[in-house]
Amino acid sequence: MQTLDAFIHRLDAWELPPAVIDQAQRCLLDLIGVAAAGHRTRLSHILSNFVTSQYPGETPLLFSAQHASLCGSALFGSMLIDSLDAHDGQVLTKGHVGVAILPALLAVAHEQCLNGEQLLTALVIGYEVATRAGIALHRTACDYHTSGAWNGIGVAAVVARLRGLDAKATREALGSAEFYGPRSQMMRCIDHPTMVKDGSGWGALAGVSAVLLAEAGFTGAPAVTLFGDAVTDIWQDLGQRWYILEQYFKAYPVCRWAQPAVEAVREIRRQPGFSVEQIEAIEIYSFHEATRLHKVLPETTEEAQYSLPFSVASALIDDCILPEAVAETSAGLAHPMRRALSQRVRMRETDVYNARFPAERWAHACVVMKDGRELVSQPAIARGNPENPLTTEELSAKFDGLTDGLLSDATRNRIRQLSLGAWTLDKTEVAELLQLLTSPVSL
Repeated sequence: MQTLDAFIHRLDAWELPPAVIDQAQRCLLDLIGVAAAGHRTRLSHILSNFVTSQYPGETPLLFSAQHASLCGSALFGSMLIDSLDAHDGQVLTKGHVGVAILPALLAVAHEQCLNGEQLLTALVIGYEVATRAGIALHRTACDYHTSGAWNGIGVAAVVARLRGLDAKATREALGSAEFYGPRSQMMRCIDHPTMVKDGSGWGALAGVSAVLLAEAGFTGAPAVTLFGDAVTDIWQDLGQRWYILEQYFKAYPVCRWAQPAVEAVREIRRQPGFSVEQIEAIEIYSFHEATRLHKVLPETTEEAQYSLPFSVASALIDDCILPEAVAETSAGLAHPMRRALSQRVRMRETDVYNARFPAERWAHACVVMKDGRELVSQPAIARGNPENPLTTEELSAKFDGLTDGLLSDATRNRIRQLSLGAWTLDKTEVAELLQLLTSPVSL
């Protein structure tokens, strides 16, 4: 068993298995693509104005010509990625790690001179600490909190490593990050989707702030999700079981809970005699949390990302869900057929799928045609899980789809090359990557 302090500060690059290194590079590329695409949202513009006015500083913002403080840059980057629900996640945490870890890591990296091994090792540490903190919180808390409640602990671990805190200051930082992490109720933002999203921006802000406070001698409350007796077993395999390998990647920019239903109707689209114009009704059978994605006619990007009916309707029309589908445009939220099909979706909760949640998320569909035929799917799970992963080629295509029209071909290709080969980058090449990630997108 490796102690948490040793893992944070003394984990060596050579200790990372090749599969972990490869996965970290894939996470890096995927998160970068989501960050660029997030600039299409209204949320990103509001946050850019907010952090530059309220958190002034010299740290660059992701894909922007603007700057803010270290805290402001981490807050902006995390909310930027969270604004488009296309980033990686983990089933046992019922939430997301990289959305907070990467922006905070990149913000600190602008202050330092890191090579690729140092960059990716810090990223892996963030995933491992935050994932375990999330699992521990779900075990010990009586309600379901957003990712910001625990992923800020991983942020604190990464920033403490890079800024060279000693063991005592690191413990204080971890304790403050846990104490101040936003214990916001996840199902509230599911039932009422708005820009509050998954709390990850505030988790990143809490994590970075906690380290800066600890450097100044600020003391934090003991971190019970890290050191409490009830969670000791969760931390015993640190450095042995690599939770970054258990992350899923999203094929579509909508809530993961809707994606099994999306795959179910995509199967139906391939059945003989299917015609989207002939659909009479759509029955979706899934687990309770998926049926809470109830908004039928979303009016905002946030509502669309948390709408199972809208996601299913878009998949039936397009066989996928592109970022344009959840945009507040005539081709997206105002598209007449998307709205018409959304109103024909009925959701049914089933005990067998409830019993498998959260470790597994399942759905099946029945589409009733106007001639009375019923087209039924097999039980389906979302694509991109460890057991049915998206290939690197598929993730690369997703990156292209997310950044199309926002980044030049040369910029996009160079970011891809540097991200997927990040482990071998020298300090000059990491500096080049950081520079590319501050290139403003074209809107």
